[in-house]
Amino acid sequence: MTAAMPKNLKQDDRAQLQAKLESGLDEMGITLLPEQKKKLLDYVALIYKWNQVHNLTAVREPIEMVTLHILDSLSVLAHIECKRLLDVGAGAGLPSIPLAICLPGLQVTAIDAVQKKVSFMRQVKAELGLTNFTVIHGRIEEQAVPSKEMPEMFDVIISRAFSEIALFIKLTKHLLVDGGSWLAMKGVIPEHEFKKSSIQPTEIRPLKVAGLDAERHLVVLKQNK
Repeated sequence: MTAAMPKNLKQDDRAQLQAKLESGLDEMGITLLPEQKKKLLDYVALIYKWNQVHNLTAVREPIEMVTLHILDSLSVLAHIECKRLLDVGAGAGLPSIPLAICLPGLQVTAIDAVQKKVSFMRQVKAELGLTNFTVIHGRIEEQAVPSKEMPEMFDVIISRAFSEIALFIKLTKHLLVDGGSWLAMKGVIPEHEFKKSSIQPTEIRPLKVAGLDAERHLVVLKQNK
């Protein structure tokens, strides 16, 4: 049993989670190193452990976390082609922590305004040794570049459940490089958000999440050069 596994998550539970993760990755065509898979499972165990006290996420069962947190986050893996990524309103570190685990060459920064979620992400960074992962506590609109925590602007800014697209762009525009991209992870295509704001996406890409019978889309918007 690994050090990160809480006592109330037994070895047979771990095997079940591993099988779920392995089959999901295979179905989605994602190849990872054994160490990366182990870190993803340790991350699930840490969410489960903290959730007992801090209510980090609404998903309570570890087996559901594999699908709804890990595989859902990794559905964007093939669409990440950059050096510096910012995850806004990261919560428990979704999708930033799975991306940092699976893309060690990517510099990932996560920001959230809720202290307990930031404390959790810092704990994950320490326990899993994620040297390419930075955590910031604060409001996104109050951040500035260059600063100690944000020395450079970002190539990609992503959000999974932060806000409507117009607000997402408005609050983060000052942190995105010219020619950079916003990636908004959504369920059904949010036509009402486009109509309301007159924002036209550059591209909408369907996402596949193994084990999830629900629509998922990635809304891509480009920053004008």
